Amino acid sequence: MAYSEYQAERIRMRLSEVRPIEEKKMMGGLIFMVKDKMCVGLDIDKKKGSDRLMVRVGKENHDSLIFTKGSREMDFTGRLMRGFLFIDVEGFDDDKDLDFWIEKALEFNSRLK
Repeated sequence: MAYSEYQAERIRMRLSEVRPIEEKKMMGGLIFMVKDKMCVGLDIDKKKGSDRLMVRVGKENHDSLIFTKGSREMDFTGRLMRGFLFIDVEGFDDDKDLDFWIEKALEFNSRLK
């Protein structure tokens, strides 16, 4: 599995109060499941060789958040996955930026049944 343990620990710290949470190694990286739903993921972008965050923000938030600092459309399987965004490292390397993305993912997660 290719992901940065340093970045994973940064995410863990921000999710430390959230329950229930589960970590799963999948899709070549690490996925953080909140309330049994995919919320945030982490891997290494194979093309760039750098850390990459995946956030689930929902289809209704997708267009308003796309191209926010470091974000881009998620095309993990070669096709667009609306409601999910990839965030390049420059978009979450700063603590304030990582907090922003974690907040957006948790906000959407709280609305899921």
